Amino acid sequence: MENKNKSHTVEEALQKLMHFCAYRDRSQKEVEDKLDNLRMIPEAKEKIIITLMQENFLNEERFARSFVRGKFRIKKWGRIKITQELKKREISSPIIKLGLTEIKESDYRKTLYELAEKKEKKIIEPNPFKKKKKLADHLLRKGYESQLVFDCINDIID
Repeated sequence: MENKNKSHTVEEALQKLMHFCAYRDRSQKEVEDKLDNLRMIPEAKEKIIITLMQENFLNEERFARSFVRGKFRIKKWGRIKITQELKKREISSPIIKLGLTEIKESDYRKTLYELAEKKEKKIIEPNPFKKKKKLADHLLRKGYESQLVFDCINDIID
């Protein structure tokens, strides 16, 4: 456990942050939070962040792209949920748009249909309207756009 009162030199903090960023892509907010935990003064934080950017340890676009790929491929999140999560991490709209280009439209629809078909088999509900609602709620919570969700459900459930 790190000593909360220990002060770090800029060089020590920079080394820690380089390791932190090399482990996986980070957002600038994550780096700022980490520097706050290390109790760095604003001038030192700024210097460290600039150095991390110049040496390409910190790159918001790369972070957004890898975040989008991971959340889509592994968690099967839709664009809406991914966008909300990136906004929480203080990523700008233009960078979010760039990140979302990592999802191919064909893969997006295929994943939506696979999720819907898998979930539909698990929903035990004789009433087709209630079944559709349960399925729609599940897919909307995953962050898929309502129009796509409704088109998909109407294709799957007659």
